[in-house]
Amino acid sequence: MSPAADLPDDEVPRVLVVQNSPTSHAGRLVDWFQEAGVVPVVLAGSELPVSLDGYDGLVTLGGGFMPDADDHAPWLPHERRLTVQSLQREVPLLGICLGAQLLALCAGGEVTERSGETERGSCSVDLLPVAADDPVFGGLAEEGRLLMIQNHSDSVTTLPAGADLLATSTVCRVQAFRVGVCAWGVQFHPEVGPERLAQWDEAALAVDGYDRAALIESAQADAADNERQSRRLVAAFADVVRAHDLTFIGPPASVLERFASKEATRRLLAGH
Repeated sequence: MSPAADLPDDEVPRVLVVQNSPTSHAGRLVDWFQEAGVVPVVLAGSELPVSLDGYDGLVTLGGGFMPDADDHAPWLPHERRLTVQSLQREVPLLGICLGAQLLALCAGGEVTERSGETERGSCSVDLLPVAADDPVFGGLAEEGRLLMIQNHSDSVTTLPAGADLLATSTVCRVQAFRVGVCAWGVQFHPEVGPERLAQWDEAALAVDGYDRAALIESAQADAADNERQSRRLVAAFADVVRAHDLTFIGPPASVLERFASKEATRRLLAGH
């Protein structure tokens, strides 16, 4: 039974899950959130609500394009506004791949297209010592290493001022980070299991020097650890959503006070 099974419907925490691409769907997040007592509301980027009113958390998924590719994805300006709103209101946020890049951009960091940090398939991610005290990553800190599915060529190349780098790798420096008290970005895909790799474009992978069959085989070999670690990470984020009491991170402060680029944030809020 989930932790929310005995709660009235209007008291069950709801998380808005933004799907930026038909091929980058929520995957196993839906079942895991439900198991953790959180209701996921999955909406396409073109269907986003005006505000986060009525939501207790925000998850922004991947998409395969840059976080400011507004011509390609015209809903991005509003998704950036919702991201900033989550920071202002201290609504728990989990940004995945493109979602992490959106978070970094909105908070004053930099994202580089085709940064040279390309990763495909199951990859090793190293947790840093600071992760031990983090509400989402702390439960995994003793393992030291995560095995996560990756699928990106763009990456966060400069973190926002005041952000905490939680995980890294030899290929891509910014693997996981936290902004303020309750906003997390991860370059990897906890929502993706090895079965998703069979849907990847085999010819496109080959052009970049990757063998899809080999990627699938490697992901299947890592599947048990990957699922266990991903499930634990998602459950920990759900705990943050359910708790509403973030004093264990430190005394709540205005998140925007930690940003070096407040003017950039104001421009995003204005839709510029």
